[in-house]
Amino acid sequence: MTTYLEAEANPQRNTGVIRLYGPDGFEGMRCASRITAECLDALADIVKPGVTTQAIDDFVWDFGAERNVAPATLHYRGYTKSVCTSINHVVCHGIPNNKPLKEGDIVNIDVTYVVDGWHGDSSRMYPVGQVKRASERLCEVTYRALLKGIEAVKPGGHIGDIGAAIQEYAQSERCSVVRDFCGHGVGRLFHDAPNILHYGSRGEGPEMKPGMIFTIEPMINIGRPHVKILADGWTAVTRDRTLSAQYEHSLGVTEEGCEVFTFSPKGLDTPGITVPPLVEAA
Repeated sequence: MTTYLEAEANPQRNTGVIRLYGPDGFEGMRCASRITAECLDALADIVKPGVTTQAIDDFVWDFGAERNVAPATLHYRGYTKSVCTSINHVVCHGIPNNKPLKEGDIVNIDVTYVVDGWHGDSSRMYPVGQVKRASERLCEVTYRALLKGIEAVKPGGHIGDIGAAIQEYAQSERCSVVRDFCGHGVGRLFHDAPNILHYGSRGEGPEMKPGMIFTIEPMINIGRPHVKILADGWTAVTRDRTLSAQYEHSLGVTEEGCEVFTFSPKGLDTPGITVPPLVEAA
């Protein structure tokens, strides 16, 4: 049985209870998410061949420090970087290092800033120079899958509606959905209830209610969905070494649908990738 509580009445730890935030929570998320989105916008001019992911990590730290905010990932469960940088077949949680990015790479950059206790969590894919059409298409499919999931968010719907929308679209494009990782509740906690699966069946899972805040962050593979974790304990890669892509937004359920907190202020939600409008079948 799913339990919901007003956020203020819920202890500041993940108890499995779904928090319902009020106007103050939504405003807190807007502020935190705005800084995260602005950083991701600025990175569009940073990511290019020859730049190291450590330089990206340094930029994210400096960007936050100039605004007196901190990255949530730094020292989180032993993680030692300010950002996750996942290149090509790395699915998620790639650790920045001094290896330069190469022409044709695609890299996911996952940023979360903590602002007055609120977590603005978002990620985008960035092409490095000119990329192959297969890489570009994967990014297009992945972002559209995210939008399909967002479209499914409305009060009275179920969490399974989100996963079903993502899975159906991705598979219709002959891509696969990673099942080992999921979206999550977010707000005062970095990771909270409920889990947001990116696959599933409509009508299943907890009911969505106004005040819920969570991320949707599908990881879509060109090949099979299976992943493995490398010896560093963080980096997840595709088992078949095929490309993977991910986009992520933080959002809140409203009375009418949802509010996406992490949209780009500059319209750079898919930097370097043009995603044509999806033409629905008649």
